[in-house]
Amino acid sequence: MFHFDIQGLRDKSLDLEQQSYEEDFWKDIDKAQKIMQEIKALKNQVKEYDDLMKDIEELEVLMDLVLEEEAYDMYTDVEEGLMKLLKRADDFKLSTLLSGEFDKNNAILSIHSGAGGLEAQDWAEMLLRLYRRWAEGKGFQVETLDILADTEGGIKSVTLLIKGYNAYGYLKSEKGVHRLVRISPFDSAGKRHTSFASIDVYPEIDDEVNIEINPSDLKIDTYRSGGAGGQHVNTTDSAVRITHIPTGIVVQCQNERSQITNKQTAMNMLKAKLIQLKEEEKKERIEDLQGSYSQIAWGAQIRSYVFHPYSMVKDHRTNAEVGDVYGVMDGDIDIFINEYLKQKALS
Repeated sequence: MFHFDIQGLRDKSLDLEQQSYEEDFWKDIDKAQKIMQEIKALKNQVKEYDDLMKDIEELEVLMDLVLEEEAYDMYTDVEEGLMKLLKRADDFKLSTLLSGEFDKNNAILSIHSGAGGLEAQDWAEMLLRLYRRWAEGKGFQVETLDILADTEGGIKSVTLLIKGYNAYGYLKSEKGVHRLVRISPFDSAGKRHTSFASIDVYPEIDDEVNIEINPSDLKIDTYRSGGAGGQHVNTTDSAVRITHIPTGIVVQCQNERSQITNKQTAMNMLKAKLIQLKEEEKKERIEDLQGSYSQIAWGAQIRSYVFHPYSMVKDHRTNAEVGDVYGVMDGDIDIFINEYLKQKALS
C-alpha cells in the first residue's frame, strides 16, 4: 500500500534548515552544499504536494459548480483539468518511490558505441544529445568526465556526470543496450541499418563512502586528454585510467587539468561501480568479486528506436511505446523512466 509521510518531509526539511544556521555549518563546504541541495529538494517536494492538493480542491469546486448549475459546456474544462491532475499525481507518486540508498545521488552515465563504425558512433552521439536534453529539462547540470570522439564523426564513448537530486534514481532505468533502426545517412544506397549502443549508469559517491580496495589490484595509467579540441584540451598527461584487475572494471577521467583531481574522480567512479556490483552479486566483500564484471551484453536490448519503416520507440522491459521518435530523441523519455519505476515498485 502506498504511504506518503508529508509531515515527515516537512520536519526533516526544518531540521536540516536549523543545521544550516549553526556557526560551523560551512566549515565542511562539500557536506554543507549537499545538505543545502537536500533542503531545496525537500522544499520542492513539499511545495509540489501542496500545489497538487490546492489544484485538486479547486477542481472539486469547479466540478460541484458544473453539477449544481448544470453548466455542461464547462465539462471539457473539467475533463482536461482532471487528466492533467492525474498525470501530475502519478508523477509525484513515482518520485516518492526513489528510496534506494543512492537514488538521491548524482548519476554517472556512460555511453559506448557498438560494432559498426561510423554508424554506431553517430548513434552514440545522438544518445549523448538525448540525455543532455533530458537533464537540461529537469534543471540538472551536466559535466563531461571523459570522451573519446572519432575523427570521422560521432563518438566511441563518453562519460557524463549528471548533477541533480534523484538523478541516479531516475537514470538507473536507462542501463542496458539501446538499438537504432533507420535509413543510414552514411549509406549511399539508402539501405536500412541497425546500430547498437550501451548505457551504463551508476551513482556518484564521495569520500565519505569507505570501501577496502587493495592497491595491488589497481593498474593506473595516465595519458593526454583527447576530447573535443584534441591536443589543445591538455598539454600534459593529466587524464587518468584505472583498471581494477580482479573484476576487469575500467574507469577513466580527463575532465580537469589536474592529474590528482582526475585520479580522485576516477577512484570515486571505481568505488561506485564496485559497490553496485557487490550489491548485484550479493557479495559481502569487494574481494569476493573476481572477474565478474562485464560491459552490458549485446543482443539483450532494453529499448528500440525505429525511424524506418515506421516511427516508434519501444521499451522491451515494460512494453511502453511512443510514436514520436523525434520527441524522444529530443529528451522526452519520462514515460519510459516512469513505467520502469512502476514495474520495479510492484515487483
